[in-house]
Amino acid sequence: MPARDKTLRSASELVEAQVIKPERLAGLQKVAARYAVAITPALADLIDTANPHDPIARQFVPDERELETHAQENGDPIGDEAHSPVAGVVHRYPDRVLLKLVNACAVYCRFCFRREMVGPGRGALTGAALTTALDYIARTSQIWEVILTGGDPLLLSPRRLKDVMTRLAAIDHVKVIRIHTRVPIAAPERVTAASVRALRTGKATFLVLHANHAHELGEKARAACARVIDAGIPMLSQSVLLRGVNDDVGTLGALMRALVECRIKPYYLHHADLAPGTAHFRTTIAEGQEIMRALRGRYSGLCQPQYVLDIPGGHGKSPIGPNYLSPDRTEITDFKGARHAYAAAAR
Repeated sequence: MPARDKTLRSASELVEAQVIKPERLAGLQKVAARYAVAITPALADLIDTANPHDPIARQFVPDERELETHAQENGDPIGDEAHSPVAGVVHRYPDRVLLKLVNACAVYCRFCFRREMVGPGRGALTGAALTTALDYIARTSQIWEVILTGGDPLLLSPRRLKDVMTRLAAIDHVKVIRIHTRVPIAAPERVTAASVRALRTGKATFLVLHANHAHELGEKARAACARVIDAGIPMLSQSVLLRGVNDDVGTLGALMRALVECRIKPYYLHHADLAPGTAHFRTTIAEGQEIMRALRGRYSGLCQPQYVLDIPGGHGKSPIGPNYLSPDRTEITDFKGARHAYAAAAR
C-alpha cells in the first residue's frame, strides 16, 4: 500500500493512497469541489480499506450523498450567525461565548455542521478582528467561560495560541477557558510540550476532544491526550451520534469506555445537526434515546454522556435523553425496563 505520509486533500490523492477505488473518482471530485477534504496520515492509517463499512472512512472519506440537500437542512443549522455580535464571537448563552479563532481543521468531518464555513483559505481571526472580539468579551461582564473553537484552535502555532490564552486570562470575569479540538486524534504530533504549555494560564482550562469511535483512540492519540492531562489540564469529550459509525450500544459503549480509560470524561453526545448533505448520517431521536437507555446501567456512570440536540435557528442545546419517570410521576423505570412504584416522586 502506498505510504500515507501527507494529508490527503483531493479525491485524486485518495485514489493514489488506495483509500478509495478509481471508479469512485469522478463522483467524489464533485463532492470535493463543494466541501473541503482532508485526511491526515494518522487517520488514513486507521482506515481498513477492506471493510466497506469502516467507521473511520465513513467519517472522513467523501460520499456522493453529500450532494443531496434536504429541505430541512441549513448552511448554518445551529444559528451561529444570528448570535454573532462581532466577527468570530458567538454569544448564544448569557455566561459563555464561542471564540472562533480559525476556520480550518486538520481533518474535515463529512457531517460537520459548519461545513459551509470552514476549509482551506477561509482565514483566521487575527489582528484587529481578534482585538475587537477580545474587547467584546472584556466589556461583557457576564461572560464567565470562553470556548475556543473554529475550525480547530489547536492548528494555531504555540506562540499564537499562547497569545490568545494570555489575553483571555487577563480578563478578570473570564474564569474558565474551554478548547474544542480534533487534533489529538487527527494530528497527535501537533500536541507538543510547547502547545500544551501554551494552554496553561492559571485559569481553569478544559480540553474537549471530539471522538466518535474507539478506533480513533490509538496509541499516538492516547499519548497526546496523556500529555495534556499530565500537564494538569482536564479533558472532556464530545461525540456525534452517527448512523453507520456508532449507532448501537456496543460501539458507543466501547467508545465511552475507551475515553474514560484515557482519563477523559464523556460530556456530550450530539444528535446530528441538519447540515446540508448529511441526511445519511442522521438517526432518529427515538433511536438515540433507545441507545442511551441501553447505555444506562450496562456501562459505568463515568461512561454516560448527555444526549443533546442543538435546536435549529440558534436556540441552544437541550437534553433529549430518555425519560425514566412516568407522566404522573408515580413510577420509575430501571435500566432493565422494569417499572417501580415511587410515591414520593409525585409530590
